[in-house]
Amino acid sequence: MSSLENEVEAAGSRLEVRLAANEEEILAAQALRYRVFYEEMGAKPTPEMAARHSDFDPFDAICDHLLVLDPARGAGGKAVVGTYRLIRREVGEAHGKFYTASEYDISKILAKGGKFMELGRSCVDKDYRTGATMQVMWSGIANYVWDRGIELMFGCASLPGTDPAALSTQLSYLYHYHLAPAEICPRALDALYVDMNLVDKDSLNPRRSLASLPPLIKGYLRLGGFVGDGAVIDHQFNTTDVCVMVKTELVTAKYAKHYDRTRDIPGGQ
Repeated sequence: MSSLENEVEAAGSRLEVRLAANEEEILAAQALRYRVFYEEMGAKPTPEMAARHSDFDPFDAICDHLLVLDPARGAGGKAVVGTYRLIRREVGEAHGKFYTASEYDISKILAKGGKFMELGRSCVDKDYRTGATMQVMWSGIANYVWDRGIELMFGCASLPGTDPAALSTQLSYLYHYHLAPAEICPRALDALYVDMNLVDKDSLNPRRSLASLPPLIKGYLRLGGFVGDGAVIDHQFNTTDVCVMVKTELVTAKYAKHYDRTRDIPGGQ
């Protein structure tokens, strides 16, 4: 799998971002996902995952693996400190399914047309969870979006825990303030649907509600993100999922200046 056309280095940071260049780097990303999701967050691995200390599924074979790397840790897989899984529309449709479709009806997104991609499996090594790391990761996503003309990003994002009542403030805030327009709004599959409208809008403190959300979801919302209708309990990952969508205009605008400075830097193959 080829790298990003441009490696990007955040100002003052030693970190780099690009696509995985070989199987070793993909395996390193899967091992990182296992450490974060299963060892830290308490997700439940299959016996094969536990034996290999690796998080994997069939989508790994078709996606682009975006990597954040710290060259000071070594070369190749040793340098991987962050990862994101990216699946472009044409790739997902050729595969016959998107990961999000296992939880949500995304037929309105598919029917709308245009270029989109699915985001997923985002995680960062516990020693690198800083604003600088996220800046590097998002600059890589912006370059990817820019190069490929992506108009919409979507995917499942998680809140910790599987008790909707304990997350009533967060879910209700997302429902009342960030519900996607009806023409593109995904809906949780009927068998999995959990109502997000648990608290009246007038009872919410929007600022406090926003502050209580996980950083990744807050990041999506700052870029003008929307959520779908209904949450889904993911017992394997010990989370409550929402479907998030982001139109890419704000993503590319935010990083356009940086992108223009770096687009001529060659990436590895």
